[in-house]
Order: sequence, then structure tokens, then C-alpha cells
Amino acid sequence: MSGNDTMDEDSLNSLPHGAQLAWGLVKPSTRGPKGELSVGKIVDAAVGIADREGLSALSMNRVASSLGFTTMSLYRYIKSKDDLLMLMTEAVCDIQIPEESEGKGWRDQLREYVETCIRLMRAHPWFTDVPIMGVPITPNNLKMVDWPLRILRDLPLSEYEKMSTVLLVSGYSRFYAIMMRDMDRAIEAGGNPESFSGLMYGEALRQLVTPERYPALYPIVAAGVYTEDDGNKSEAQNDFDFGLERILDGIELHLSRARS
Repeated sequence: MSGNDTMDEDSLNSLPHGAQLAWGLVKPSTRGPKGELSVGKIVDAAVGIADREGLSALSMNRVASSLGFTTMSLYRYIKSKDDLLMLMTEAVCDIQIPEESEGKGWRDQLREYVETCIRLMRAHPWFTDVPIMGVPITPNNLKMVDWPLRILRDLPLSEYEKMSTVLLVSGYSRFYAIMMRDMDRAIEAGGNPESFSGLMYGEALRQLVTPERYPALYPIVAAGVYTEDDGNKSEAQNDFDFGLERILDGIELHLSRARS
């Protein structure tokens, strides 16, 4: 927090304790054996548990036990589970942000942002289980907001439009990451990968989905598109790409109107 000698203490104190820790605004506890416990060690242990077993397995008691300490010992460093969750998301968002590139257009750069977000959330499947409690307010989370805003910086958009565009593309990345996470979990639990494409149900659905009962769905099923057995699945038909490209097309159309 350099470069600002007039920071308002009351405003900074309004931040949750987890955010204050993330910004280095409060000194962590020094009670207990020196070096044996720290905010970083607690957060690392919590991320490890959540990565392996999911967010439902996480508790302050579980983290304390994994570190060989009492639960009360943790509360001397991190005041609540909500603060711990905030610090966990902050920790996994500590990634290398790409340097600015003049060789890439804004579409390619936004695609890179979306794909990076999805990889992050799939690597930490619990991430999207953490309730959204408000706007990002911790350093690394704010870097994940600053990155796409940097991409949009020189486009003819108002500040509101830039922020709304970031919300749009980050929302798409979150939606797709949740879907992929659920598929990953189902397959890990022994599910059949083909159930997601519907290939194994194609013939049955063609008999059950009649034009009388499902007039709009019927031609999709009959063509084999619903269950991906139309024989024409190609890169151009990739669902993720199709959705993202239409979002980017919409942004580009908005930009063309702003320029005219």
C-alpha cells in the first residue's frame, strides 16, 4: 500500500479481518511457539484439504488438526471461517498475469483471461463453492479484475461498460468452470463420460421425443445434435468456443456502435 500517506484508518478498519490480513494492514498473532504457526501455513493447509476433499470437508477444527494445533490456536491468527475462505481464494489467485502484448487483439486477450480463469477454478474445484459475499477486495483477486480491465482500457467504452464487460466474461468463465467441475466429479465417481454427450441415449430419445410433445426439440434430436451423434462434430461446433465467440461478437458490435 505504498504511495498513499493519507490513508483513512476508519475506512481501512471497515474491511473484513481476512482482507486486512491480505493487505498487510494488521500484524498477525505472534503468540505461541515462534515459527510453528502462521497465516500462510493455515491457508496452505486449508487449500490442501479443500483441493483433496472439497469445501464440505473444511472446518477450522479440521485445519487445526492437520497442523497439530488446537482450533483456538487458529483463531489467534484468523478470526473466522469466512476470513479463511477469503484468504484461500486470495492465495490461489496468486498467478502470473500475462504482460501487455501489442501483437494480440482484445478478443484473443479476453479469451486468454477466460481460459485462465477456468483452469484456475478446475484446479481448485472448491473455488466456485465459496459463496460470493461481495466485490473482490483483496490484492490478488483485484489483479484478476485489473487484468481484463487493462485489455479494455483503450476501447471506446465508459468505465461502467468496461466493468460490466468484465462481469460478463468472468461470469461465463465461472459458469463453464462449474459445468466442467461437475463433469470432472461425476467421472471421478465412476460416471460414464458418454453420458455428457448423450451418445448412449441417442436412439432411445429419438423414439421418445415426438414432434407432438416436443415440437421444437424434435428436429434437434432427430438430427443427432442433442446427443452429439450427428457425425459432424468439429472444432467449429465446440460449445465453449461458440458461446465465447458470441459474447465477443456482442462486445464487438457494441464497440462498432460506440465508434459510429
